[in-house]
Amino acid sequence: MRVEIWTDINCPWCYVGKARFEEALAGFEHRDEVEVVHRPFELDPDHPRGTTEPVVSMLARKYGITEAQAEQAEQRIAANAAAEGLEYRTAGRDVGNSFDMHRLLRFALEQGRQNALIDVLYRANFVEERSAFEGVERLVELAVEAGLDADGARAVLADPERYADEVRADEREAARLGATGVPFFVLDRAYGISGAQPVEAFRQALDQAWADRTPLTAPGSAEDAPACGPDGCPVPERG
Repeated sequence: MRVEIWTDINCPWCYVGKARFEEALAGFEHRDEVEVVHRPFELDPDHPRGTTEPVVSMLARKYGITEAQAEQAEQRIAANAAAEGLEYRTAGRDVGNSFDMHRLLRFALEQGRQNALIDVLYRANFVEERSAFEGVERLVELAVEAGLDADGARAVLADPERYADEVRADEREAARLGATGVPFFVLDRAYGISGAQPVEAFRQALDQAWADRTPLTAPGSAEDAPACGPDGCPVPERG
């Protein structure tokens, strides 16, 4: 069975949702027969390349709230991350254009290192003090951490058209499947599940998708869960 996960490195709920899904997958009877592929979804494809914006400022602008309220929102997301055993830095993070990250993730998929790279990118964006959006050499450094060849990664990043068509095709496919935000999980092209669902919802989805291959639909047990979309990433009202 193949599980495709549409994500963006800028998306905190993708970071949390991946941890929840992996916990469910670890206890799945057929986990050794499940292939996981990460697909691109840009939350802000129009963000100028080479520029960044502080997360707190972006949240305040997008939601029309004060920066103090945005900081509190980040604290609440951090509490959700901590519940999954994840670190989450609430101060000093930034957002940027993620298209090159998605191209690099496509390269990593071909090299069998995609899951390792997405974990490294999430850690760089949500945990480390140094920005993940510094430019080509920062991405090469992160690629090497994930086990990729430095020259190979640099060559991909040096050619803006390398894997660009594949990334855009995957983004169009997300729209065709009905994804309006991320994370968006598609199980064997049989079931779709949106948002950072609870672990139990992922367990049920895996069991149901394995047992009953039907046209793409959301498992009945899954309720709305946090997801990031073009209008931003919602935050919980309480930790």
